[in-house]
Amino acid sequence: MTEGKIIKGIAGFYYVHTPENQVYECKAKGIFRKENIKPLVGDDVTFQILDPEEKTGNITEISERKNELIRPAVANIDQALVIFAAVSPKPNFYLLDKFLVSMEYQQVETAICFNKRDLADEDCLKELACRYEKCGHKVLFTSAKREQGREELLSLLAHKTTAVAGPSGVGKSSLINMLAPGTDMETGAISEKIERGRHTTRHSQLIHIADTTYIMDTPGFSSLYVDSIPPEELKLYFQEFAPSPNCRFLGCSHTHEPGCEVKAAYAQGGIHPGRYENYVALYHELKEVKRY
Repeated sequence: MTEGKIIKGIAGFYYVHTPENQVYECKAKGIFRKENIKPLVGDDVTFQILDPEEKTGNITEISERKNELIRPAVANIDQALVIFAAVSPKPNFYLLDKFLVSMEYQQVETAICFNKRDLADEDCLKELACRYEKCGHKVLFTSAKREQGREELLSLLAHKTTAVAGPSGVGKSSLINMLAPGTDMETGAISEKIERGRHTTRHSQLIHIADTTYIMDTPGFSSLYVDSIPPEELKLYFQEFAPSPNCRFLGCSHTHEPGCEVKAAYAQGGIHPGRYENYVALYHELKEVKRY
């Protein structure tokens, strides 16, 4: 029996990376289907090697998961890293805040990376840092083009499994290629096995960086897991709001009520205007979601 981590799963095939830096194409034993257990990217597994030359095997055991994300459907994530461009394109802060809320809701610590720092002036970088460091997230600035911030990024990722997400055009693929030279993000190549024609569809996949360090490319960034959050709970996922026991009304939504501490902090500059405005917009968006 051999141990490894699932780095990709497509059409019933699971690609398992071992500590020896080998990748095996595995099927899961039928017992998992009977017990309604679906192996996930990120799972630590035990498998039986069927053919050492072809590197094929059968997964026989899935280790207990430390966590399981619903969207994307992955397991054992230590942290998330969301990547936006500092400029060109200008960050979509509403989309960024939705991602942060989604990760907060799923209890995943999140860092923010602003790429293309070489194109931004100092005032722009200071504004971005001010906006998000106040809400409890580590903020990094990188330039994949000039390989700036590489060591700081590697330090953040070391010995962890990190879900990496971001919209198109921000340099996410370039950053991942900077961290793992030779990674072809267009074809999703990890090994020759995964380059077979039937396996080129974009799915969540783990990319081995070094030792116990993995990054997970998560496609489908626009589909974020926020719709199931009750609007009255949204305030719990904006760290800078903190509990506000002195709001005049119990269950204050921090949107329209008089005597609201959060609105007072916003008016006094203690909460970034953009963050508060996005909170209010998302609150009203969630109120429109039909719940059954």
